[in-house]
Amino acid sequence: MAATTDYDLDTKGASFLTDTDRLFFLMEEVTRRLRRTVDSSVEQFGLTRTQWRTLAYLFRSPGMTQTELARELELERASIGRTIDRLEELELVERRSAKNDRRVWRVHLRPAAIELLPKMRVEADAVYARLLGGIRLGELERLRGSLARMHDNLGSEP
Repeated sequence: MAATTDYDLDTKGASFLTDTDRLFFLMEEVTRRLRRTVDSSVEQFGLTRTQWRTLAYLFRSPGMTQTELARELELERASIGRTIDRLEELELVERRSAKNDRRVWRVHLRPAAIELLPKMRVEADAVYARLLGGIRLGELERLRGSLARMHDNLGSEP
């Protein structure tokens, strides 16, 4: 009986994977690399990707609650709570009690965050330019449309 070689395993593995598998593995790899690239780019500001995203959401929708932020960022309330705690320590956000319910805290950007966000915008744009380099506008529009359809096809999570 002949010994199994790495080539034989690779061939069997390659025949097991479909073109659709390869596409989705590639999508996951692009997403993973993008997360790593963003992580290293926001490090210079002393922040994590989650902290950057939190600031971005608060800029877009001031006064979000911890629960709203957790839902938007797809994090547990405790995790976003720790993120907000750290951003408060850095004097980038503050919690304010809601006017109609003192049990609810709304999170707001502080002036230091407002000053930091344009610098982070430049950094994010540089990452996106690197990611999208060499891709024509028409290709990007088709990709956006395809991704939107995939998003809609999956609908809301069960």
